[in-house]
Amino acid sequence: MPEGVNGFTVDPSNLLEAAFQSIADTTMWALPFYQPQIPVKACKFKLYEHQWLGGMLTPWMLSLLVLPGPDQHWEKRAIGQKLALSLPCGNVRFMVGEMEGIGQYLACSLMSPLERHLTASQLITAAEQTVQMALALPVRNTTEPVNPSRRALFGRGAGHA
Repeated sequence: MPEGVNGFTVDPSNLLEAAFQSIADTTMWALPFYQPQIPVKACKFKLYEHQWLGGMLTPWMLSLLVLPGPDQHWEKRAIGQKLALSLPCGNVRFMVGEMEGIGQYLACSLMSPLERHLTASQLITAAEQTVQMALALPVRNTTEPVNPSRRALFGRGAGHA
């Protein structure tokens, strides 16, 4: 099989928490934006179109992550490469990352560094809700035309000539 990234057959949350905790313990803890009261927590990872998608909270950031799912094989990409994925909420821009024990993954930074006034509980809730929002259908204003072409715009309302 060509070089690449094989998928996870089960929820990768425990592996992600261990990998990010190792980074927290060895390199991040000494940085000024590190918040020791915030846990390392993988939140609400679920399969979406055969890929694992979930929120990742650490004492320094909150991100939406995508990892290959069961029977998936991703081609190896350049670290830092940017990709736009189409999710139900719309297009989301991700960056390729890589960690020992995990391999390559896609990350969309949502908050880095973390806001100091937010508690661990609030950030866990935000991470969980991020996953729900990413997989939610977009809300559409039903008073706007589906096709905003000139013809559709001229056909709205009673005040047109």
